[in-house]
Amino acid sequence: MESRTHEARRRRERRKGSVMTTYLLAGGGTAGHVNPLLALADLIEEREADAEIIVLGTREGLEARLVPERGYELATIERLPFPRRPNLAALRFPARFARAVRETRAIIKDRGVDVVVGFGGYASAPAYRAGAKEGIPVVIHEANAKPGLANRLGARSTPYVGVTFPGTPIPNARVTGMPLRPEITRLDRAGLRAEARKHFGLDPDRPTLLVTGGSLGARAINLGISGSAAEIVAAGAQVLHVWGGLTEVQDPGVDGYVVIPYCDRMDLAFAACDLVVSRAGSTTVSEIAGLGIPAIFVPYSYGNGEQRFNAASVVEAGGAILVEDADLTPAWVRESLLPLLADDARRADMGVRAGAAGSLDGTERLLELVREARYPGVSTKEAS
Repeated sequence: MESRTHEARRRRERRKGSVMTTYLLAGGGTAGHVNPLLALADLIEEREADAEIIVLGTREGLEARLVPERGYELATIERLPFPRRPNLAALRFPARFARAVRETRAIIKDRGVDVVVGFGGYASAPAYRAGAKEGIPVVIHEANAKPGLANRLGARSTPYVGVTFPGTPIPNARVTGMPLRPEITRLDRAGLRAEARKHFGLDPDRPTLLVTGGSLGARAINLGISGSAAEIVAAGAQVLHVWGGLTEVQDPGVDGYVVIPYCDRMDLAFAACDLVVSRAGSTTVSEIAGLGIPAIFVPYSYGNGEQRFNAASVVEAGGAILVEDADLTPAWVRESLLPLLADDARRADMGVRAGAAGSLDGTERLLELVREARYPGVSTKEAS
């Protein structure tokens, strides 16, 4: 503890007379929490060469792998799910939560943290409480149109709450959009189209459908679209189908229907396609809409139903269509999907509407909110 205190004192002395900021970015568990956190961290690093970034997470979440891989420091606390029913875990929760808050406060004090930015997940609630107790600004970003419990509770105590989607029911919300990866925000779809189609072994000139259920896959999408593979290809289109990890691969074996288990170049997949069939996770919706790609969203029907809400603003704008799992039948493919693939004008109009409903500047807008919290009453240009 003595050496940590000495290091904290040294850091504070070094910062006297400077505008260097130490950020504590809290969140994790799932890609939906980790990816926007990393997008903000990357932009901070790009804009503020002398900034310090500490990520607060757990040992069990995706952040345990992704944060160190990206080169950021990870501090961990205990994974603490909020108790949903009266049981032994619920009785133990207050003491365990208090310990997590104390540990986070120690990090804030020892490292001279200036601002906490939370993205939801198990690490965020202790970070929000610790930041408030230490008297430093707390900023919250809510990725989903239906907010999680940690962010709903945290938002009651800070005026700095950024949301991805309009109408998100959380206190003090202002729309910042979703922080997105640079390879998406800087993507030149038209310029990369030929290269992208070559990369996946696709015809450079045929209308292209991208089908994806995310990294884990989606059984209803996989089976509902691949079952009509021959009919889709016979209609003059081609398909890039990212199958995912949890469902068995059943390549229909149709020329012009390309099946891959995973895709580590989604930027090229988006550049290659004219239409997407996809789940409606918040990042996925934000990327597709921001890039102006017409879409058919198939919301995941379990959990808290957030995916339906995530897609709502793009669907209402006319940039996407919402379809249920059960409706992905051969009849739907014939009556709805194939006519859309053949209608260039309609797809173009949907793309314009999607782009108007989405945005690609969510990372910049969230950083502006963070700087507003860090320097209240100072313009973002002065703060930078």
